[in-house]
Amino acid sequence: MDRALATKQLEDVLNQASAYTHKGSVATYIPELAKEDPKQLGISVCFSDGTLLSVGDVDVRFTLQSISKIFSLIIALCQNGQKHVFERVGKEPTGDPFNSIIKLETIKPHKPLNPMINAGAIAVAGMIKGKNIDERLNSVLDMLRKMTGNPSICVNEAVYCSEKRTADRNRALAWFLKDSGILTTDVEETLDLYFRHCAIEVTAKDVARLGMVLAADGMDMQTGERYFPEEVARICKTFMVTCGMYNASGEFAIDVGIPAKSGVAGGIMATVPQKMGIGVFGPTLDEKGNSVAGVELLRLLSKEWKLGIF
Repeated sequence: MDRALATKQLEDVLNQASAYTHKGSVATYIPELAKEDPKQLGISVCFSDGTLLSVGDVDVRFTLQSISKIFSLIIALCQNGQKHVFERVGKEPTGDPFNSIIKLETIKPHKPLNPMINAGAIAVAGMIKGKNIDERLNSVLDMLRKMTGNPSICVNEAVYCSEKRTADRNRALAWFLKDSGILTTDVEETLDLYFRHCAIEVTAKDVARLGMVLAADGMDMQTGERYFPEEVARICKTFMVTCGMYNASGEFAIDVGIPAKSGVAGGIMATVPQKMGIGVFGPTLDEKGNSVAGVELLRLLSKEWKLGIF
């Protein structure tokens, strides 16, 4: 792909999508996220040869939030195996909001339907091994730092504290999981790990590099280093298609057609198998918790570059 032409096309789709930044609102239920400038929008694309093309607000730092659920799942699968993980977390979309407790309470057994909703991600966090919170968190941080080549990636303490103070719904989910026998670790420690990995801070460039490793089935295509097994990458990308955009995942699959995972800080990680990883940041969200301008940007880019995998 011609680099100058590709950059021009990225600029064009970003300019078109910028009109959508005013159509949503920044997340306010985590007070620290409410401070973001709603006009921000950026996209970075990492190609299989390591080339990185970026336009817009790609150096702005934001927290992974639910994008981190992919990487905690990777760690849990690598440490415990599929059988253990999926005995405690299902593989099905919910059709409900990401923080809903309805199906968790009404279905039997009382296990979360998938690892991309909050209940599922809390259950997954409980499976990450380590002597203490720091060791368990570092297993996630170390992998992210290696995959991005960015050793400075760390937790945003202000967002972590803000999230922890306002997490009554997540506490309710965690205690229900404990009561149901799904969560066997200490509830408050597991929640603390969950809040911390959601508050890991990145840029759109970092997210594009993470997406490229997933696109390459868990490998760094430049060095040949394998970060996690191909089968784990396949599972995660499938969850991204079926559940990655919350209860808008079906619509996104039709309109954009690539695996993606969003977070309520406004980030989206997308991946085009064997070709590219894409990082998007746009903090204004729709009613389902996805970046309004970010989704439109990806829709336009997918159409322009014919990215859809279906």
